[in-house]
Amino acid sequence: MQQTIDGLRLAYDDAGSGDALVLLHGFPLDRTIWDVQFAALAQRCRVIRVDARGSGESECGAGPALMETLAGDLYGLLDALDVGRAIVAGHSMGGYIALAFFRMYAERVAGLALIASRAGADPPERRAERDALIAAIEARGIDPVVERYVRAFAGASPQFADRIRTVVGRQSAVGAIAQIIGMKERVGSEDVLEDILVPATIVAGASDASIPIELLARTAAAIADCEFVRLAGVGHLPMLEAPEATTAALERLIARCTLSAAADPRSVRATRA
Repeated sequence: MQQTIDGLRLAYDDAGSGDALVLLHGFPLDRTIWDVQFAALAQRCRVIRVDARGSGESECGAGPALMETLAGDLYGLLDALDVGRAIVAGHSMGGYIALAFFRMYAERVAGLALIASRAGADPPERRAERDALIAAIEARGIDPVVERYVRAFAGASPQFADRIRTVVGRQSAVGAIAQIIGMKERVGSEDVLEDILVPATIVAGASDASIPIELLARTAAAIADCEFVRLAGVGHLPMLEAPEATTAALERLIARCTLSAAADPRSVRATRA
């Protein structure tokens, strides 16, 4: 399926009925990373998964893919699909988008899930790594991204190396650069954690080499109504490495959210300019 939002073509899938759940993928992936969860959760609610601009089948657009820009794309898509409020679940970069969406449009968020995703901005050394990756992409195309992320993602679960290589390898080099810049320039979201008064879930892989599990536990503790799910032996891709447990965590979040009721006034009050 496709929708044109502010002149940009976005690709998405929309299945099921009732209350809405949005699934946002991480970098450098696309919406197919949610295959298991999309099929399972569409049996109990309406599930929308979308390729972020520059990923999968979505167009890239001009300039960097700032997290606020990607959140604005989601806002436009939800309007086009006549979705007033939704649970927003994001993996890695998708979690950055979800937090930006909450900061900008808290009244549209009925629940929030961060899957292997941190609230903070990039530290200086991470920004330098992103600059180096951009230079490598400019020189060699998408291959450096494939090499880096197959190695990083498959470290804990090498059986997924071929799947990761296929998904990453079909991404656009231009889109990857735009998203890397967007991630590098993102602001931290620690200041909005105390304003998240809707049900929330954080899923953390205990073997995730990129995010210390203690950091995600502290993030969960800063949110009023947050379930912290620790998955033993799982790295940075819980939706692939522990699909049933990830699906179950999202099912519990759906059960905690009442989307059809009037907007929670606490959520509206949390909206920031």
